[in-house]
Amino acid sequence: MDGGNRRMKTPKISEAVVRRLPIYLRFLNELNVKNVHTVSSQDLGQKLDLNPAQIRKDLAYFGEFGKKGIGYDVGYLIEKIRQILKLDKLIPVALVGTGNLGRALSNYNAYMHDNMKIVAVFDADERKIGGSLNNLTVQPMRELGEAIRKHQVRIGIITVPAAEAQNVANQFVEAGVEGILNFAPIIIKVPLTVRVHHADLTAELQSLAYYLEK
Repeated sequence: MDGGNRRMKTPKISEAVVRRLPIYLRFLNELNVKNVHTVSSQDLGQKLDLNPAQIRKDLAYFGEFGKKGIGYDVGYLIEKIRQILKLDKLIPVALVGTGNLGRALSNYNAYMHDNMKIVAVFDADERKIGGSLNNLTVQPMRELGEAIRKHQVRIGIITVPAAEAQNVANQFVEAGVEGILNFAPIIIKVPLTVRVHHADLTAELQSLAYYLEK
């Protein structure tokens, strides 16, 4: 093989690493509010109940952010993790299902100081259409595709009954979303080009019950 044609292989980042980054970011933001300017991997590990070596390894996938004997600059690391998670730019989100859970998520999102924002909400219930949810008008499902293209929505949230979830996912995919957060208690199927995360509250509670004392 011609050595000149070889390309450096980018290490594959595991899902576990990606899921830990928001945890680091949340704690770093807390430190920033307290005007803490530097933090070591040992301090991070102690506060987050994680191995400091694992934290250093996770961050090293993306660059050399720390200084030996000093630690990490909190503000700089916040900036870099936000860039890695693409939170340094606006990420428009659409939500389908304005029941109790959908409303709660929308209320929470309204107070998030982040660039990931719910910009459109939809429901199939005619009684809810036209209503207001955090200054957003609840739209009918027939307007989903047009609204997603208009707002350049990249992520969709599903908070509808299980029987309707796959249909909603299909509409999201057809409209061009890149990621779906599914709260419906069912596994949805999408093309490999679309990333799905399932937030199954029932499964989480049931698995938590395993660890209860007999």
